[in-house]
Amino acid sequence: MGWTTFSSVIGAVALLALAGCSGREMGAEVDEGGFGNPTMNNIGVHTGQIQVQIDLAHRFAEEVDSTVTFAFNSSRLTPAARATLDRQADWIKQFPEVRFRVYGHTDLVGSPSFNQRLGKRRADAVVSYLTRHGISRARLEAVASFGETQPVVFTQAREERNRRTVTEVSGFVADHPMLLDGQYAAVIYREYVASAAAAPSLGGGSE
Repeated sequence: MGWTTFSSVIGAVALLALAGCSGREMGAEVDEGGFGNPTMNNIGVHTGQIQVQIDLAHRFAEEVDSTVTFAFNSSRLTPAARATLDRQADWIKQFPEVRFRVYGHTDLVGSPSFNQRLGKRRADAVVSYLTRHGISRARLEAVASFGETQPVVFTQAREERNRRTVTEVSGFVADHPMLLDGQYAAVIYREYVASAAAAPSLGGGSE
């Protein structure tokens, strides 16, 4: 056995001895020591939950407008905003397993601290409106404000497109029976009933 090989063996034995003395498994330093976020993320990937969440987020953004805008220095919902939120609520009610988060934004006029509070009031207004449609507050996972930090249009002037809230899919309701059965695919492929309007009558008669 050459000196280099002998040194490598001695080094490996020393490392094993140190691991035994410390009472910790080798490699334990790369784990947080519990059933934490890395493990949960790994489970989400393997069960398909994370991919379904991403697919649902894309579907929500495609099928309904996820954004409503506000007047300058206001958190009051406009008629147009309420109409958009009505459609959001209809979609959300079709997917009772899914949770949502509402983000509030402002334009760049005013101080950052003021705009942070204004963004929060706008998000609160949206959540309050959605709950009036019978959606559980527990399904609206969090109300967050980005204030002026994420403008759509970067301008110091007043800009309506920056004064907005964005509703997004954020996860799943814990312990929902359907998800306990692993039926994630059934969630993503569920038909969304865009309108509850009655179909026109096929019978005869005058118009």
